[in-house]
Amino acid sequence: MSDSVAPDSVAAGSEPRLRVFLVDDHELFLAGVRSELGAEFDVVGAASDVDAAIEMVRDRAPDVVLVDVHMPNGGGPRVIVEVAATNPDVRFLALSVSDAPDDVIATIRAGARGYVTKTIATGALADAIRRVAEGDAVFSPRLAGFVLDAFAAAPRNAADPELDLLTAREREVMRLLARGFTYKEIGRELTISVKTVETHASAVLRKLQVSNRHELARWVSERRIF
Repeated sequence: MSDSVAPDSVAAGSEPRLRVFLVDDHELFLAGVRSELGAEFDVVGAASDVDAAIEMVRDRAPDVVLVDVHMPNGGGPRVIVEVAATNPDVRFLALSVSDAPDDVIATIRAGARGYVTKTIATGALADAIRRVAEGDAVFSPRLAGFVLDAFAAAPRNAADPELDLLTAREREVMRLLARGFTYKEIGRELTISVKTVETHASAVLRKLQVSNRHELARWVSERRIF
């Protein structure tokens, strides 16, 4: 399935809304998600098969693509890999019924910035879309654990002079920042104040010479310390 519905218009003087594209082979679910998200985002298209999705996403260049994992002809990972080759600025958020570790890891390795399940509430999904658009990595805590375990088990360089610049606490903050945690969430996780989190986060960005969360997430992912 594909469509040619034009994105909703933006009122004069208002901020442009994020452009979102939907990929899922369950048409009733697709229609429901489109209806739920239409109030907050410009849903610029939808596709229910992989080939159509690749072509349409390349053509419409949305900010964020919500993509199902299990579809014929390569599924979500194929959409991600092929679109990224020509449209590297498009970001992907997996929205799947599966929470199997293999599916999560394969989709993240393909290039998705996050992975959430279809049980997610509409408000939480909208927040995840915004965070992915801003460059954050977004997972539920359980799914984030799969990713962390997978990268922790992967081979690493014996030494990394840049990583050695960070204190143990700064490394903890770095990993949580790269996984998309907010300062408040990091504070709760590490039992420290938000102000202390901000101090550590600033030190991490300065020492690693990166300017934002997106660059930090890429730095961490490239070193397989996610």
